[in-house]
This record gives sequence, structure tokens and C-alpha cells, in this order.
Amino acid sequence: MFRDNYGRDNRGNSSPVNEGEEYDVKIEDMGRSGDGIAKIEGFIVFVSGAKKGDEVKIRITSTRRNFAFAEVVE
Repeated sequence: MFRDNYGRDNRGNSSPVNEGEEYDVKIEDMGRSGDGIAKIEGFIVFVSGAKKGDEVKIRITSTRRNFAFAEVVE
């Protein structure tokens, strides 16, 4: 009945992005840790190494319930 899925959402991933997918995005803002912030269908994606105003192609590296992480694809 109960499982130890520490940090996992048993209802499934409701994000509009999936790990490994690539997108062309514009970095709209900067996060506290210095990552760029882009939005895909209103969903927040933290992009390491990107700066506000950059237009880059990204690859999703990890997804969470309310946000995702990505890296710049060269």
C-alpha cells in the first residue's frame, strides 16, 4: 500500500517536457544560483551556463513536479 519513493510523485509526471528532449528557448531571467530560467508552456526550466537574453537550444536533463533542469546543446 505505501511505498518508499522518497521525492517521487506517484501520480506521474505532469510536466510538458521529458528528459532527453531538445527545445529552442529564450532565457527570460536568472535563478539564485546563476542558472538561466526559460519557460516551456509556462513550465520553468533552469538552464546551466545560460544568461538572461540568450537564445539557445537546450536538452532536458532532469524533471521534477514543478520545474526541470537543462543544459545548452552546442
